[in-house]
Amino acid sequence: MAKYQLLLPKMGESVAEATIIKWNKNTGDYIEMDEAVMEIATDKVDSEVPSPVSGKLIQQLCSENEVVQVGAVIAVIETEGGDEAEQVNVPVTESHEINVPEEPKVAPVIAEHIPGIEQLDVKASEESKGSGRFYSPLVKNIAAQEGISIEELDKIPGSGAEGRLTKDDLLNYLQSPASLGGKVEPQQKSYTPPVQEAQKIETAAYKAPEPIFEDKPFSVPTTSASGRDEIIEMDRMRRLIADHMVMSKHTSPHVTSFVEADVTNLVLWREKVKNTFEKKEGEKITFTPIFIEAVVRAIKDMPMINASVNGYQIIKKAAVNIGMATALPSGNLIVPVIKNADKLNLVGLTKSVNDLANRARNNKLQPDDIKDGTFTITNVGSFGNVMGTPIINQPQVAILAVGAIKKKPAVIETKQGDVIAIRHMMFLSLSYDHRVVDGALGGSFLRRVADYLEQWDFDRAV
Repeated sequence: MAKYQLLLPKMGESVAEATIIKWNKNTGDYIEMDEAVMEIATDKVDSEVPSPVSGKLIQQLCSENEVVQVGAVIAVIETEGGDEAEQVNVPVTESHEINVPEEPKVAPVIAEHIPGIEQLDVKASEESKGSGRFYSPLVKNIAAQEGISIEELDKIPGSGAEGRLTKDDLLNYLQSPASLGGKVEPQQKSYTPPVQEAQKIETAAYKAPEPIFEDKPFSVPTTSASGRDEIIEMDRMRRLIADHMVMSKHTSPHVTSFVEADVTNLVLWREKVKNTFEKKEGEKITFTPIFIEAVVRAIKDMPMINASVNGYQIIKKAAVNIGMATALPSGNLIVPVIKNADKLNLVGLTKSVNDLANRARNNKLQPDDIKDGTFTITNVGSFGNVMGTPIINQPQVAILAVGAIKKKPAVIETKQGDVIAIRHMMFLSLSYDHRVVDGALGGSFLRRVADYLEQWDFDRAV
């Protein structure tokens, strides 16, 4: 019999440890290859650890609620074969869910594309000083998001090992604090969205505005005269998205500019080369990488659009990392990022776009796939919309929406005079932060993107 040592897998460059949530297999159980052995949680995602081999679990080397370092041996599996002991570091399988009782499953990776969420760990860690009770990173993050102090956490009974407070204990408490028999009396407090709290910037000349809404912003009846209305609680991911959208509108004065572009040459070129491209590169070419290439070229021409704001400071980004807003099967939104897009040719962009889109649809994105974006593109045309007014993905200062490409009659200027012809037309819209992006820069950048699309070389080789 061979003994395999299963290691805690790496879950992104910024993740060094994870908390064991639950063992899915007990000592003595048989495990199929790729079957989940345990569930783990970090400050960014909840995940499952699969087994790379089939065999019997003969030893669990960590307990539930224990914090384990990446690369540590977490289990030993006995399989048929020789006597050698091997270490196997398997890739993590992201479950994209937090098991909130009676709530839909969510994808916590959204937190990674909401800037500032990492600071919640720092805040929770600082607040935990002086408390002798252990709290996992996930518990501290949830507490920070919900405004629960360490003193309040200390009073919540825990069901974990040695009385530790588990994620489920905290979520149950948040759902029904009164069920604790009045031992903890939560104070009425205003609700500060976690991202807004993390990104507050205060200087001598500037102070971020206070939160604009409370836990229950409006008094909305929970029943209707007909009795047919359905009350749907937001899952955690939708709440994070909601907070991020409100924070963005509250932070940046949004201005949106529009242009209409004649992309006939581009459409005809793609139709001409798509089969050859797929045979040669093994990838289908969509319009998205073409749009990204045009955006990257325009950013090189006008780099101040590739920036963020810190109080009265403008941070011009050196890297050009393009986020592409992607709808998940659950209906929620995530923004995977193409890193260093300015260093990729059209083939490289196509491969990156297809890879990220496929992994987003199959819940296989890693934390590093959705961080450090500097500019975002959203394709409202994929839903049949001709234009949109997108909300800026903070802390970026601009976001581009591309509409559906439609055949329309258009006036074409020729040496012999103007003529009307059927052309492939589309609208582009750019929302930008008017604190630092004026109409001249925003409008010129948008026009430059449209120019690159309109001037597409029909004879371009693949």
